[in-house]
Amino acid sequence: MKVLLDARLDSWGRKAGTAAFAAVLFAGAAVAADAPKIGDPPEASNMRLVGYNDLQGRSAYQPTIHRQGDRWIAYIGHHGGTDDVLKPVNPVTGQAEFNGTSIIDVTDAAHPKYLRHLPGQEGTYEAGGGQMTRVCDGKDLPKGDASAVYLLRTFGGAAHEIWNVADPANPKLITRLEGLKDTHKSWWECKTGVAFLVSGVSTWRVRRMTEVYDLSDPAKPIKIREFGLPGQEPGSAGKVPTELHGMISTGPEGNRVYFGYGTNKGGVLQIVDRAKLINGPKEPTPENLRSPVIGEMEMSPLNGAHTTYPLGKMTIPQFASDKFASQRDMVMIVDEGLINECQPGEARQMIWFVDATVEAKPMVVSSYSVPEEAGNFCQRGGRFGSHSSNESMAPVFFRKLAFITWFNAGVRAIDIRDPYHPKEVGFFIPPITEATDKRCIKVDGKDKCKVAIQSNNVETDDRGYIYVVDRANTGLHILEVTGPARDIAGLPAK
Repeated sequence: MKVLLDARLDSWGRKAGTAAFAAVLFAGAAVAADAPKIGDPPEASNMRLVGYNDLQGRSAYQPTIHRQGDRWIAYIGHHGGTDDVLKPVNPVTGQAEFNGTSIIDVTDAAHPKYLRHLPGQEGTYEAGGGQMTRVCDGKDLPKGDASAVYLLRTFGGAAHEIWNVADPANPKLITRLEGLKDTHKSWWECKTGVAFLVSGVSTWRVRRMTEVYDLSDPAKPIKIREFGLPGQEPGSAGKVPTELHGMISTGPEGNRVYFGYGTNKGGVLQIVDRAKLINGPKEPTPENLRSPVIGEMEMSPLNGAHTTYPLGKMTIPQFASDKFASQRDMVMIVDEGLINECQPGEARQMIWFVDATVEAKPMVVSSYSVPEEAGNFCQRGGRFGSHSSNESMAPVFFRKLAFITWFNAGVRAIDIRDPYHPKEVGFFIPPITEATDKRCIKVDGKDKCKVAIQSNNVETDDRGYIYVVDRANTGLHILEVTGPARDIAGLPAK
């Protein structure tokens, strides 16, 4: 398989001319749109493959790309295994290891080098593994060891861990925050050390809420407070609001934290005053939980808020002569599709653009969804719908291109320069491999299964590479934009 993939890299991306490359891709795409199979090329438009790693055939969630001196290191969190393969063999060590965190040197993006697998918690799917990753340099943290590089990750659903990965091939455990039940997608501010940790605390009435920590000295974590929607807190009664999924902070400069509640239903966008959240009264009473909230937007019961990505103030040229000028404060919301093959029980999950210029009254002004008929995606197998976006705010793509994973429709490049009129300008759907796992639905009480790409999370780096990982064990694909999409980013032609 490695020889085959190396050959594909040459024919699909590194050495093929643009015209020949496009012809190969679209000839393959016509077949793959109906029934992708092993050996088919990827389907692509204005994006191409640069490098690949199989991630030892482990289901992947969050990639974090971090520059360490002259090196670029990818830290990739994994879900737990499956009932069939709970403990895959690590070919580097020859040992069977529960899924955890893959550490890969991507300095040469065309030839990523696998450095270390850091095992996670025993368990299947989100109950095991180590799916979330964030990384901060010790020299940036107010009280960190200047020689250290710190990896914050989840340990299954039971804990948050901090490791020193200054030598990424030989991580060392620093501390563990234990006693939790459902950790997930957190955020860590490197300049302040403040971390917003998605956790499951047993006294709360909801599976996931927020623990705010001071991790400025990773060896001495200090808990600041617990936070969530009123009605989720200990001792409350009545209907429990939808659970937290994640958040993104703009730090002390922007003084906002954007929380997303719900995944595929009952979504809530919450805009919070960061300073009041950190410094305000800590007891989780309804009044104290409402105090730092500046604005909330309840979405349709049919859609959730997996990722709430603040775009900040954007110039909208068409509004230049309007009373309130052309600057609008924008937020992008990405839902998560959960149900295989568009089966009944779930609305189409997609992306929404919110104008939060009046923060107390944010409103949706546009949306985007991949056309299903473009690839017969409901028949391909697995999930079809959005999942997450890149979260880097590096200038190379910020406010220009957003990259959204769409499960069996791969990763989509969206032109967001006018967020009132977003449009797709590129896509890449990875090819399936022998490792790609099947996804099943019930038909007449029996499992009907198909092998399908399930692009799960995506991130970018300052160099302009895009990293997409697969939920169905297909691995890591490192991409770059081409053609008009590359022009939008302002990257030099290749």
